[in-house]
Amino acid sequence: MMILEKKTEITIAIVKSAGALALKFFHDVANLNVERKGHQDFVSRADKEVELFIRAGLEKAFPDDGIVGEEHDTKTGNSGFTWVIDPIDGTTNFINGIPAWTIVLAGVCDDKTQIGIIFDACHDECFVAISGMGTRLNDTLLQKLSASSLADGSVGVGFSNRVTPRGVKKAVGKILDAGGVFHRNASGALSLAYVADGRLLGYTEEHMNAWDCLAGQLLVAEAGGGFEIQSADAMITQGGRVVVGAPGVFEALIAISDQAYAL
Repeated sequence: MMILEKKTEITIAIVKSAGALALKFFHDVANLNVERKGHQDFVSRADKEVELFIRAGLEKAFPDDGIVGEEHDTKTGNSGFTWVIDPIDGTTNFINGIPAWTIVLAGVCDDKTQIGIIFDACHDECFVAISGMGTRLNDTLLQKLSASSLADGSVGVGFSNRVTPRGVKKAVGKILDAGGVFHRNASGALSLAYVADGRLLGYTEEHMNAWDCLAGQLLVAEAGGGFEIQSADAMITQGGRVVVGAPGVFEALIAISDQAYAL
């Protein structure tokens, strides 16, 4: 456990420094070079440079660890530990000057996410989880989640260009039919952090990539929330469905997701 704590301490510093770099780009967003990767899928110079900054920090601190990132090639390690990076989750928000984006880092070993860090640099909120040690927001241990009904708040809903709009339309309708309200901020990772902190009741998305979800799923799990048990290694290679929620609403969200995303 001490090894995980030390790794986390080092990587928090790396991520926060990366956040400072990202903020410089964000405050000069009008001059930012942006490319389109696909439908509603953008990448900026900021994404690429922030990921390179994080990679450099990880390679210096943990030269034997593997690295998987959204914007650059995978580095194969020999330690059995792999870092998964999303340099800026919420790029569409970022390039449009909306302060709803985050830097995401997950540490994976033995097919499980062991460390999760989500840093909202705009609001200086750093969500951190270590497997078996709870979830913290900055230095405060988060309370266990307690919502009991979909009528108690909002449910985050995400959409991926890897799937058709049919599923998300059904999911939104079923959440409304159940007395709930849906929320979308175009940063799935930040939404998962909000679930861990009780700001959202839960979150559902038909397909997420590992760099968007592994850290957030651990945050929710360590805050006492419900989550689907998945292979972290398989998520890294393929991605998959993500459903999380407070214990009192998790099963309802599973049922809604099963119905909405059924073929």
